[in-house]
Amino acid sequence: MIEIRNLSKSFDEIRAVSDVSLNIREHEVFGLVGTNGAGKSTLLRMIADTLVPDQGEVFIDGKPVHDDPLVKRKVFFIADDAYYFPNSIPREMAEYYAKIYENFDMGRFTYLLNHFHLDPSRMIDTYSKGMKKQLSIILGISSGTRYLLCDETFDGLDPVIRQGVKSLFARDMADRGLTPIIASHNLRELEDICDHVGLLHEGGVLLSEDLSDMQEKVQKVQAVFKTERDRIALEDRLSIRYQNSVGRLNSYIINASRKEAEEIFSSAETVYYEILKLTLEEIFISTTEVAGYDVRKFILA
Repeated sequence: MIEIRNLSKSFDEIRAVSDVSLNIREHEVFGLVGTNGAGKSTLLRMIADTLVPDQGEVFIDGKPVHDDPLVKRKVFFIADDAYYFPNSIPREMAEYYAKIYENFDMGRFTYLLNHFHLDPSRMIDTYSKGMKKQLSIILGISSGTRYLLCDETFDGLDPVIRQGVKSLFARDMADRGLTPIIASHNLRELEDICDHVGLLHEGGVLLSEDLSDMQEKVQKVQAVFKTERDRIALEDRLSIRYQNSVGRLNSYIINASRKEAEEIFSSAETVYYEILKLTLEEIFISTTEVAGYDVRKFILA
C-alpha cells in the first residue's frame, strides 16, 4: 500500500499540491484525474521521491520512501516526457535500469521491444513521441517493481497500442501483483481500467472513491411518464443529483442502488423507463456538484 499523508508542495508562489492525503491499495489500478496544473505530476514525483515535499510524508508498504533506496526500488516512475541518455539505444537504457532494479527482466524487455515493433538498434533521439512513450512503458514493466507510476502514459498512443498497454498491466497485476497508478486529464481514458479514482483540482483532493461503490449508489434513469402529475409524484420519491428534460423524455441521475431504482420506477405510471450505465464523467459531475463544485469546467475541457 502507498500512504500519502498531508502532502504539500509549492514552487515560489504557486501551490502545486495542498495537504493531500490518499491511500492507494495494492493490486488495483488507481486513476489520478485532474486538469493540467492540478498537481498530478508533482504528486507522482513526490511518491517516487524525485521531488521532496514541503510537508507531509509518503509511505510505501509501511516505510517512508524519502531517502530509502530499498523502498524506492519498489517504484518505477514513467514521466510524461521521459529522459533518455543522449545518443543512446534502447538496450543501453535497459542496462542502466537493470543496475538499479534487481528484478529487471532483460529477456522480457527484448521480447516487448520486438512485440511493439521498436527498432532496438535505432537511437532513441530519433523515435517519435509515441515510440518514446512505448519504450518508457516497456522499461517500467520490465523493471519488475511492485508499483508503476504513470504520468499521462496513454497520451500520444494510438488506440491499438493503448489497448495493448492495458493488457500488459492486467497480465502483470494477475501474475505478480503489480499496482499501476495512472495520472491523466482524460476520464474516458481511465474508465475501462481503473478500480479506484482520485480527483485532483488546484492541488487538493476533491474525491477519492472506488468506481464500483460509486456505480452502486448512483443510477442514471430515463423515463417518459403518462401524465405530468405522474412525473411530479415520482420525483417526490427520488433523491435527485441531476435532472434534464427534452420534450417528454426525462433524464435523472439519482442516489439509489439499481434495485432501489427498479422498485421506484417499476411502480410508477410510466410509458417507458430505462436504467442506463453511468459514464465516469457523469459520476464525477454529479458527485462533485453535490459537494458544491462545478467540475464541468475542468474535466470536460
